[in-house]
Amino acid sequence: MNFKIINRYLLVLSLFGLSCHSVFAAQPVVQIFTKQPQQGSMIVGRILVDGDIYFENKKLPLTETGEFVFGVGREAENQVQLTIHSNQQVIEYPLEIEKRQWNIERVDGLADEKVNPKSKKTLARIKVEGEIVRHARASTTGQIAFLMEFVRPAQGRISGVYGSQRILNGEAKRPHFGLDIANKVGTEVRAPADGIVTLAEEDLFFSGGTIIIDHGFGISTTYLHLNTIEVKVGQEIKQTQKIATIGATGRATGPHLDWRLNWFSTRLDPQLLISESP
Repeated sequence: MNFKIINRYLLVLSLFGLSCHSVFAAQPVVQIFTKQPQQGSMIVGRILVDGDIYFENKKLPLTETGEFVFGVGREAENQVQLTIHSNQQVIEYPLEIEKRQWNIERVDGLADEKVNPKSKKTLARIKVEGEIVRHARASTTGQIAFLMEFVRPAQGRISGVYGSQRILNGEAKRPHFGLDIANKVGTEVRAPADGIVTLAEEDLFFSGGTIIIDHGFGISTTYLHLNTIEVKVGQEIKQTQKIATIGATGRATGPHLDWRLNWFSTRLDPQLLISESP
């Protein structure tokens, strides 16, 4: 490959204000901090050149020192692509994503109305509550708490993991997207990182007592089936601050915390944020 010709070609494009696609760069353009990105990962990195970075045509906001964050879901492909726009060039940065194996879980004994809601009143309620939750997750702030090392929000037995598919009363449902921590009603739930509360609801149909915390740049965590809620919307909270207690509200067969992680609407695995393994 004649790099002199390529460099001359790039210079001509630059002089005419044009852009080009390149799968190579003269210097590193991205540093990925997340070790072994895999399906369900929150991925943090830093752009090393002046410019903007995109994932799935979405421009990623940058901190003052160039850090960014995005997430890949349960069904992510083996490779995803970041795109860097710098000095009128477009540089493609492929990122390998590790595939995972998923568990199948059976949960029996649920009331039929919780598994397959049928009444118009219930369905209308679910629709309204879904919009409330989506709105809370869509909001984002300039916080950079997603750069913190997250801690486990509650103590207890791991009773459910991200990505597992649940069979409720014998009927296969969509995969589970949280980490379930089982413990007695009243067990403390503490914030795993700094953030701002964007949702605090005591009685949602499926999730019962529910809190959503925004950690900045589209990253949020959710806490389901709570017994008591001790924060309010708009409140700034600090890591390890008590926010709630474990309950068995909503669609739950026993007391536990269902802890979830999102990058906007992409559901991620919160277990990957903490060092201990279930």
